[in-house]
Amino acid sequence: MSLMEKFENFTSADMLEELRRRVRCEEKKDRTMAILVGPPGSGKGTASPQIKQDYCVCHLATGDMLREAVRAGSEMGKAAKAVMERGDLVSDEIVVGIIKENLDKPSCKGGFILDGFPRTLKQAAMLDEILDGQGAKIQSVVNFHVPDEVLVERIVGRRVHPASGRSYHVKFAPPKVEGKDDVTGEPLVHRKDDTEEALRNRLTQFHAQTKPILDHYKPVVATVDATQAIKKVYDEVSKALGPKV
Repeated sequence: MSLMEKFENFTSADMLEELRRRVRCEEKKDRTMAILVGPPGSGKGTASPQIKQDYCVCHLATGDMLREAVRAGSEMGKAAKAVMERGDLVSDEIVVGIIKENLDKPSCKGGFILDGFPRTLKQAAMLDEILDGQGAKIQSVVNFHVPDEVLVERIVGRRVHPASGRSYHVKFAPPKVEGKDDVTGEPLVHRKDDTEEALRNRLTQFHAQTKPILDHYKPVVATVDATQAIKKVYDEVSKALGPKV
């Protein structure tokens, strides 16, 4: 899709508002530094694009960053590729190195939201050390809480736009056109691991990993009832993150 085609569905008012938003982003003084915590299907993927827009931050999801680093051939990406080709797990040092590479990008000038990281106390300590070296620290940890049984229903109907990370649900948050992304019109994907058996295994691992992280950042943790309507969930997320730009 050409640049011109991408803009065909935007009105002049839309583009003017986007220009104003970008000016506000450039004028933003304080960086937003937050972690999103939540099991698969908890709504992080739905909230993340709006957070990016409202807070002028980059969205750093571990899996996406690893794939992009490998594709781009960065120093850490080459190291990660070598490890993955051997069939080994990517070390904390490589994952944290890729995080650090991304934090220095212009898109993260206004701050960042981390998604899927840190997963261990060691990773949390390494992240804290990086930020401490910049005279900064994590300001908010938003915990998307959803009972496991609710998650099972959510996952079965989930559809994703791979390029942007926008998330939909065939029942709860359907796209305007079935099977198509609202913004680009590109096809949506139903992930192969979005089955009940796979989900329950992931939830067991998630709960074991998450409690120590939430305890580590306890003073700045805000737990959101993610079973509410999307707007109410986002209102609570915004309250936890602070004023928008």
